[in-house]
Amino acid sequence: MSIYQVEGGRTLEGTAIVHGAKNSVLPILAAAVLCPGVSVVHNCPDLSDVRASIAILEHLGCRVERSGDTVTVDASGLTRNDVPDALMREMRSSVIFLGAILARTGAAELSMPGGCELGPRPIDLHLAAIRALGAEIREEGGALHCALPKCGLRGCQIDLSIPSVGATENAMLCACGAAGTTVINNAAREPEIVDLQGFLRALGADVRGAGTSTVTVTGRKTLHGGEHTVMPDRIVAATLLSAVAAAGGEAEILGTDYRQLSTVTAILTEAGCRVRSGEQRITIRRDGPLQGVRPIRTAPYPGFPTDAQPPVMAALCRSRGTTVFVENMFESRYRHVDELCRMGARIRVEGRVAVVCGVERLHGAPLRAADLRGGAALVVAALGAEGVSRIEGLSHIDRGYHGLEETLRGMGAQIRRLEDGGGGLPNL
Repeated sequence: MSIYQVEGGRTLEGTAIVHGAKNSVLPILAAAVLCPGVSVVHNCPDLSDVRASIAILEHLGCRVERSGDTVTVDASGLTRNDVPDALMREMRSSVIFLGAILARTGAAELSMPGGCELGPRPIDLHLAAIRALGAEIREEGGALHCALPKCGLRGCQIDLSIPSVGATENAMLCACGAAGTTVINNAAREPEIVDLQGFLRALGADVRGAGTSTVTVTGRKTLHGGEHTVMPDRIVAATLLSAVAAAGGEAEILGTDYRQLSTVTAILTEAGCRVRSGEQRITIRRDGPLQGVRPIRTAPYPGFPTDAQPPVMAALCRSRGTTVFVENMFESRYRHVDELCRMGARIRVEGRVAVVCGVERLHGAPLRAADLRGGAALVVAALGAEGVSRIEGLSHIDRGYHGLEETLRGMGAQIRRLEDGGGGLPNL
């Protein structure tokens, strides 16, 4: 079992390059199933979730090769339309394969997905959208059995009750195999949706409107192989910005679109950081104490991202004043709070509201990551704490961050990945 050992109290300096977006590359790899040809995906991070996606593709009969950050998928030999339970349990977003497999083969068999436990995240919206396109879906014993009527998938109007990212993506993929035009209303507007549209267009699909609340797909176009470069991961960038805010210093985050992070940089600026943005770069400096800020409410894009809430909260634990967080996206997004309190943070949680009363200092402690972004928050807090912290549960962090310790070391952080002997964390 791997653990992070972090020696805090050192300012961060230098530059960091943001890798490709986890939340973009996963639906893009699923979309590669749609075409009976070769797709080339650049800037593909080596994450455990990406490896799980590749395992699913190979199970389906695709040939997959990785060279550096480029993944090549040859889906011409696709022979299966099922994903076994063991692979589905590897990641929550594995359900994104449903729409693509159904569009390509006319049938699909999947089990319920696994992944981080952030409270109820039902796939009802996914299934409702795919049923609207004509699919017949039976739910039996934790498995989904999907088939098409003789007329096949047909274009329709899909009205999402909430702008779900996953449901929007699944509807887009499935609609590529439907006759006629599909209009998705109240679609998610996240940049990752725009990136998926770019890849689908590279395959020859007719998809328009991504980035707005209405996405239109004209299906049954002849698809072919294509090439695409995955957008930078804006949540990784938000995590690195939070790390500098927590530890102090000055750093430049390269390879990220500052416009996608305006809600995060606005909060960090209000907290006392100096932030300058330019083409594919954000510079942040923090040389004085942080201040509490106005209430932070998570919301669908372009609102404050729920994935950025944990690392920003970790930074603001050492601030003067109080900050209120309101989590509107997931019910169990405060699982990192108890661990932060082990370090001396003062945080009170009531339902979806967390009140952070800033403290002068945090101290190192043995910590355990319970989910992906919460794990990143513990790293951020440890960088700004006095003493040594040891963080276990890195399997969660590895789902969304490639070489996080190497990136932080390049900025001057004292962080190492160690192999624990299995006896758990010692009392520090």
